[in-house]
Amino acid sequence: MKNKFDVVVIGGGIIGCSIAYYLAKEQINVAVLESGQIGNKATGAAAGMLGAHSEIDDEHDIFYPFARSSQLEYLKLQEEIRELSGIDIQLKKGGIFKLVYTMFEKHLLRYTLSLPTVEWYDEQDVRKYEPAIASNILGAAYIKDDVHVLPVSVCRGFSKSAQSLGASILEYTHVLDIHQKGSTYVTKTTAGNFESQYVVVANGVWSSSFFTQLSLRHQLVPVKGECLSVSHESIMLKHTLFHDHSYIVPRNDGRLVIGATMVENDWTEKATLAGIESLIEKAKTMLPSVTEMKIESFWSGLRPQTFDQRPFIGPHPEQEGILFAAGHFRNGILLAPATGQMIRDYILKKEVKKEWAEAFRIDRNMVPV
Repeated sequence: MKNKFDVVVIGGGIIGCSIAYYLAKEQINVAVLESGQIGNKATGAAAGMLGAHSEIDDEHDIFYPFARSSQLEYLKLQEEIRELSGIDIQLKKGGIFKLVYTMFEKHLLRYTLSLPTVEWYDEQDVRKYEPAIASNILGAAYIKDDVHVLPVSVCRGFSKSAQSLGASILEYTHVLDIHQKGSTYVTKTTAGNFESQYVVVANGVWSSSFFTQLSLRHQLVPVKGECLSVSHESIMLKHTLFHDHSYIVPRNDGRLVIGATMVENDWTEKATLAGIESLIEKAKTMLPSVTEMKIESFWSGLRPQTFDQRPFIGPHPEQEGILFAAGHFRNGILLAPATGQMIRDYILKKEVKKEWAEAFRIDRNMVPV
């Protein structure tokens, strides 16, 4: 087994595998170290919405242009990944109806509704497309570009495509320590030591231990998200329904994914009865007929939240060879391509957009230990 690489990526979720893919495309010798199975933690629990528009209401937030660039990249990735790996990422068109129940909610959407790809639909217009929708909605912002993918398929697609381009993907390889050795870094693991010029920490909420180890004060807070999958032979959705960070997402096989709770500072990875009950109650306000559906499965995952809900993407403030790509909170699936490209550009010494570098830098509001 090889133990020397240009780049070692810690974490085999969608962020880590995206980074490996974009580096491998540049013929960079990269390895991904994953303590369990690829895409088996937060990635596997996500619904996969690419909500570049539905997650933003403020015209001054840097999130939108970054998220939009990542969203558009998926249109190219769909074919690239299928060609390299044979995997269909299951990008489902149809878009999102971001539901509005009051005039005040509509007012809060004024920036979103000003975007050229967003349209306002009155209640009767929404009902033409989704007859089973709740009767008390005022209307909805129709966001045709906020489509969704199957996260596990994207992650495996990134992983397998990266491997086809020469990357090494090492599962069940738990990282114990990172230390500098001359001009390189040594990553100590349960499968031995790996040397590299760069180390990228992309380990989701579990990246906190590396912040501490590398003398940085920030910590990531887990926000547990519980989801529920249901089905019904005669009740179907063509569009995702979204309200107040809750959603009902239609899968290609006819199932509906209902999510998600937000339980802050909870490290337990099992869904609770209270959480599932709250999902059903919220879903009923969007799609009353949900009570007639059959439960297929339920699950949960831990979102990694930063102090300002923006991810950390970029180099350690004092060690150029250490980079972080963690803390993507609700938007890890959406932001994976843009994050992979940004880390690639840092490593290749390419220009990174100044506003993005500033917004996601590691040492914003941070004091070294």
